[in-house]
Amino acid sequence: MAEPEIARKNYYEVDLEPGQRYLWCACGKSQSQPFCDGSHDGTEFRPKPLEVGEAMRLYLCGCKRTTDAPYCDGTHAGL
Repeated sequence: MAEPEIARKNYYEVDLEPGQRYLWCACGKSQSQPFCDGSHDGTEFRPKPLEVGEAMRLYLCGCKRTTDAPYCDGTHAGL
């Protein structure tokens, strides 16, 4: 299994709106981090869908090595 690129050695703090469908980038190649822009095409990686029921601030993984995708679990601290 290939390792994703590390887009950032920290989390992304994002405000999400209800009724929107977001796709979290799992490959690390997107130019629209932390969201997918299709850069994973031709790889084994697939974006992770994310929807929220109310407006909220989330901390999404930037290193792409979280065990709780798409949420940051602090794994970046050991990289």
